[in-house]
Amino acid sequence: MSRDVRALAERVLRLEADAILGVIPKLDERFDKAVALLHACAGRVIVSGMGKSGLVGRKIAATLASTGTPAFFLHPAEGVHGDIGMVARGDVVLALSNSGETDEMLAILPPLKRLGVPIVLLTGHPKSTLARQSEVVLDVSVSEEACPINLAPTSSTTAALAMGDALAMVLLDLRGLRAEDYAALHPRGTLGWRALFRVGDLMHTGDAMPAVSETAALAEAVQEMTRKGLGMTTVVDADGRLAGVITDGDLRRLHLRGGPFETLRAGDVATRSPRTIGADDLAAKALELMEGKITSLVVVDEAQRPRGVVHLHDILRAKII
Repeated sequence: MSRDVRALAERVLRLEADAILGVIPKLDERFDKAVALLHACAGRVIVSGMGKSGLVGRKIAATLASTGTPAFFLHPAEGVHGDIGMVARGDVVLALSNSGETDEMLAILPPLKRLGVPIVLLTGHPKSTLARQSEVVLDVSVSEEACPINLAPTSSTTAALAMGDALAMVLLDLRGLRAEDYAALHPRGTLGWRALFRVGDLMHTGDAMPAVSETAALAEAVQEMTRKGLGMTTVVDADGRLAGVITDGDLRRLHLRGGPFETLRAGDVATRSPRTIGADDLAAKALELMEGKITSLVVVDEAQRPRGVVHLHDILRAKII
């Protein structure tokens, strides 16, 4: 029984993956026109759809709104009972209907046309009634639903959702949305929290930053590492630029080689050209650079002078992950 269950699950996932891949060859001049309409929208993007298409539309509207494109969802059945009043000239409608013949969607066409609101349609039937009334038609048709009886919207809703994400991400890029802009739209969310912190907010600086000169005795470097408690120290040259770092690991490897500790200088042991980061970089970027065995990064300025050190524990305490 378990094999049959897994086989069915695999079939569903493969069909839905194929549905997304099948949309890629359909990215033509119609997609460009849709992006141009949405990007030039002086009002808001009104996303609308019925049933499962409506649920997908709600997610697309939320993604657009959270990535810099003002948008909201309009339920078509409520639209014909007054909610169409939320639509104004200057808006653009992003409609979803797999069949292109959804009664509730057809019912809101006349008032939309009177307002002169352009319609971008995501549909599985590019020659449908809705398609003929739309300014731009994006073909998200699929050859087969993932449903075993080929009825429940599965592959088709996946394709429509993926196309909606593609539109939203292209618009995000065109609007030049920055990480701090995204954080401002998510002030209490984990994603916004991650984007909020910069390395300069978390780094150890001033007297808390471990630093020794290249000519310092190795014993002095060990003392500095012990005092500052970060498991490393920066090593600077005569001009104050970063020459390298010494870590606990460097000292262990030196010990295994048999020294000699007494005659070595910090510059003799330092790892040259360590990974560095800027104070204005996102803490999330620091976390990416630390992947592997690195637990600390030196924060440098434009002249490669150390300004601080950020440790993995600082990032964990800030709940960046």
